[in-house]
Amino acid sequence: FKDERQGPTGSFKDRQATVAISALVEMGIDEVVVASTGNVAIAYAAYGARAGIKVWAFFPRLTPNDKMREAALYGAEVIKTTGNYDQTKILAAQFARAKGVFLDKGIKSVAAIEAMKTMSYEIAEQLGRYLGHGNRWYVPDWFLQGVSGGMGPIGVGKGFREMYDAGLIDKMPAFGIIQSTGCAPMVEAFNRGQRVATPVEKSKTIIATLATGDPGRAYELIYDYVQDYGGHFISATDEEAFQAIRLLAQTDGISVEPATGVTFAGLFKLVQQGIIKPDDVVVVNVSGHTLPVEKTILGEHWQKLVDLSDTQETVALPPEESLVEAIDTVDKQNKQIVVIEDNEAAARLMSRILESRDDCEVHLAHNGKAGLDLIRMISPDMVITDLMMPGVDGFQVIEQMKADSALAHIPIIVVTAKELTVKEKAQIDGKIDMLLQKGSFLDDSFVENLIEKLR
Repeated sequence: FKDERQGPTGSFKDRQATVAISALVEMGIDEVVVASTGNVAIAYAAYGARAGIKVWAFFPRLTPNDKMREAALYGAEVIKTTGNYDQTKILAAQFARAKGVFLDKGIKSVAAIEAMKTMSYEIAEQLGRYLGHGNRWYVPDWFLQGVSGGMGPIGVGKGFREMYDAGLIDKMPAFGIIQSTGCAPMVEAFNRGQRVATPVEKSKTIIATLATGDPGRAYELIYDYVQDYGGHFISATDEEAFQAIRLLAQTDGISVEPATGVTFAGLFKLVQQGIIKPDDVVVVNVSGHTLPVEKTILGEHWQKLVDLSDTQETVALPPEESLVEAIDTVDKQNKQIVVIEDNEAAARLMSRILESRDDCEVHLAHNGKAGLDLIRMISPDMVITDLMMPGVDGFQVIEQMKADSALAHIPIIVVTAKELTVKEKAQIDGKIDMLLQKGSFLDDSFVENLIEKLR
């Protein structure tokens, strides 16, 4: 692990900021505009505060509020847009021109590439010591990074090339470039054998830091590197990234940002496909820390509540059986299933599990009101609902269904991460057909068993 979480603001963008802000000081510039999905703006704001440089930070709509608040804490002027990252960059450039303020061009600036280059020097020096080669610098077989715009690998590649030309190292590492499946223009172009990437018009990933739809010339530079020295481009879904984050946290005590989660999910795939060999030395850029800003990883209802206000006898509830067994209770060739879940990642995963069967058609709703409208419209064979949702929650969905004679017969499965209180258990007692804990079916072993049963 190249642990980039240890910088002052917790990400590898601290490298970029310290060189870029130092260059601005040398140039006599006291105001800068930057477009960012979070880490760059935070780093620039912190270093700008120390150097006396005002930072105008433009953020796309998916940027976590906590990241924007941190930039504001350092004194940055925060502007949140309703567009994606590419649109936000255009707006930031227009603002800089209109106001006559210096625009940080990110990957197009000399400072950014030179800053990222330092990582390769540290890797060679530190890896040599770590592997017992003393003062001799050593290069890994692979360098892996989750990529949006591509600045990191371009800078790292430049550093390794300089060391190779100077005779400090005897080989160049292969690059593992991983993108989110929801926004993977580089991966798609590589799979087509194209040196020029076709821009992704609409990003579908919820990982804002990896939502660059148009990588431009950056992809061409990385593509050329892979052609010359080896490597591979691969994508991983948001769900796979979040699973990787949980795995790292729960097995190694390392908490990483979603971009790094995508990197590790890609690493697992490259190993499984035999592209990375068992004896290869692999360095992963652990590009940043995750908590507390990334709430999608655990969801909103990760804590357990112990209610001591009422000690009455516990109401019996249906056993916590598997999702597949629940579906098999519906005796019908083509089963219409409504899933009501406000966490979009969990909803997609449930939908994917259910639709892996040939006899299930899944309809999604992301809140209770929309779910009830959908239920009344299609009269499904089964309803799967979360309990804790804004507005009309799962308890109200259950009450309204049971109060409606046209809907009362429909089986209801509750899927929740919440530890139910005595009162809540009494509220749904006798009204639902099954209770499932979220974690019990979202883990890897359950999914594998589920797929096996569905065959």
